Amino acid sequence: MSSERIEIPGSQGGQLSGRLELPDGPVRASALFAHCFTCGKDSLAATRIARALNAHGIAVLRFDFTGIGASEGDFASTNFSSNLADLVAVAAYMRSRGMAPMLLIGHSLGGAAVLGMARQVPEVRAVVTIAAPSDPRHVLGLLGDDVERIRAEGELDVKLAGRPFRMTRQFVDDVSDHSLSHEIANLNRPLLVLQSPTDDTVGVENGLAIFGAAAQPKSYVALEGADHLLQNRVAAAYAAEMIAAWSQHYLPVQEEAEAAPSLDPGVVEVQERHKGRYQQTIRVGQHELVGDEPTSVGGDDAGPNPYEFLLAALGACTSMTLRMYAERKALPLEHVSVQLRHEKVHARDCADCEDKGALIDRMERRISLGGPLSAEQREALLAIANKCPVHRTLESAVRIDTSAV
Repeated sequence: MSSERIEIPGSQGGQLSGRLELPDGPVRASALFAHCFTCGKDSLAATRIARALNAHGIAVLRFDFTGIGASEGDFASTNFSSNLADLVAVAAYMRSRGMAPMLLIGHSLGGAAVLGMARQVPEVRAVVTIAAPSDPRHVLGLLGDDVERIRAEGELDVKLAGRPFRMTRQFVDDVSDHSLSHEIANLNRPLLVLQSPTDDTVGVENGLAIFGAAAQPKSYVALEGADHLLQNRVAAAYAAEMIAAWSQHYLPVQEEAEAAPSLDPGVVEVQERHKGRYQQTIRVGQHELVGDEPTSVGGDDAGPNPYEFLLAALGACTSMTLRMYAERKALPLEHVSVQLRHEKVHARDCADCEDKGALIDRMERRISLGGPLSAEQREALLAIANKCPVHRTLESAVRIDTSAV
């Protein structure tokens, strides 16, 4: 996948921080993800679900609500109504880019929010809630006795999930005025409800109430062993795959990618992917790889960088050469592992280098040999490692002929 950081005009005038993740192949549909009350767009649940949907050709936009994470604005001035408005604004932004959301996904209070605004986005074909309360007023239960203090004092600093939040009377009043029963009953879109029977923040009765109120085609999945925030990686991955599988029935069918023309044996082809700044598609025979640069130099880290591919070639060649030699000599070699590192070093640190002021390429190769090998056999294998074809190529004079085609 490729990831794009974006800024979107929010409902309160500030910029919302978003992340748009695109699949490697054609985009067949787009999804909008709303995070939980105390989370952000980079939560484990949001990240895993986005990547699972990417694997099925679905682009996903996840963003921070006003005053959360990297988004501008004051959280204390927000409420459930502003969350709904932020979602509508983000859907409009997606529409302006030709990718209006067909799938809405909401986690916890974000689930209540997508239920509350789904009918305002005509392109939406299906809705998913994860650990969502059946009534937005459920969030007041997290505040406990502080609710009355907020009403009396106008505002109060509270801790939720270990983080400080300033809660105001207008938030309490706004969330108290909302009811989802009418929106759920008239959703008119297929609905998937994901709920953990062991969720101690939003009880299982909430998911059952949402499911019971829905009149449209609906499905319910119990997330056994999951906590409210889906911090359990297995549970998060299961939820992601369930959403990806269920949504297939309601989204456009993925078109078969047109087969690329075959390459002659021994030919490697590299082309820009036009995703991110540096991503490349690398074709070798029937194999396709992705090359990129790390985020530290402006890439998306979607694949190994060129030097890492070079190290991989040397490592693979080394391991294969040792295996061939061991089989030919009937050596008890059970496993080969090669770790490599590349760096630029000053030639003054190289005893054999003539120009002591230059920088040279240094590759460090560490070989692990498993099995009941004698000291002599290990020494022979290490000597053979230096004779692998890629090693010899790297140490020889290489000629590269370049031409325009």
